[in-house]
Amino acid sequence: MRKILITGANGMLAKAVREKFKENQLICTDVEELDITNLEQVEEFVEKEKPEYIINCAAFTAVDKAEECYDLAEKINAQGPKNLALAAEKVDATLVHISTDYVFDGDLDITKSYTEQDKTAPVTVYGITKRHGEEAVEQNCKKYYIFRTAWLYGDGNNFIRTMLKLGKEKEEVSVVNDQHGSPTYSVDLANIIYQAMEKKIPYGIYHATNQGFTTWYELTKKIYELESLSCRVKPVTSEEFVRPAKRPKNSMLSKEKLLAQGVQIPNWEDAVQRYLKEENARVK
Repeated sequence: MRKILITGANGMLAKAVREKFKENQLICTDVEELDITNLEQVEEFVEKEKPEYIINCAAFTAVDKAEECYDLAEKINAQGPKNLALAAEKVDATLVHISTDYVFDGDLDITKSYTEQDKTAPVTVYGITKRHGEEAVEQNCKKYYIFRTAWLYGDGNNFIRTMLKLGKEKEEVSVVNDQHGSPTYSVDLANIIYQAMEKKIPYGIYHATNQGFTTWYELTKKIYELESLSCRVKPVTSEEFVRPAKRPKNSMLSKEKLLAQGVQIPNWEDAVQRYLKEENARVK
């Protein structure tokens, strides 16, 4: 049984992590119990609890809002991970930190997917602050895993839940068809983290999304097909759907590095089916 500190414990991913690691001794905190942006508080808390692992699920993830909240996003996405890294180093804990495809510019040719060796070039406040967080972890502790993920959904507000609601209310929805990536089920990401820890894979940065690639448009069609919804799905371009923060055209992350370590990663279509089954059971 491991002693594991989970930050941001009420978030979508943290819920899945808590369930996956429930056989361990868990210390679950949100900002009320532990403000990760306060170094003194973090070091005191970690020194007292002495966890073997710290899984940081806390983040400022409101991509559009971040464009006007740089300081707050930097505090949570960069200073927070730095504080956790400094504290982890002091007690010889392993830090597991969650990052994002937004550390890239998203302009890579869509015949290719990003590898961990590709140069980062974030173009949004969210991406910039998340990259600063990665750097802070790399520079301040030796034992760390950074998992970059994308298009995350699970038990909480997310794209699939929104599309299901719209699909039941409307005859037609417009969805972008020029953004490519991998929908990632929080349950599967939690399991990837679990496997990495169990197998003791080498420390470093890993890309961690479900297998296979699609677009938001094709994903919506798949959701409606699986749920037998008659709502039409109209493909539109990113330019027709302007948002404050630029969305990556290419969010495709290569999982070859993780797969080479023997980590099992389910396909995105299989994951969506399992999620919908869970959602339907929850509603009933």
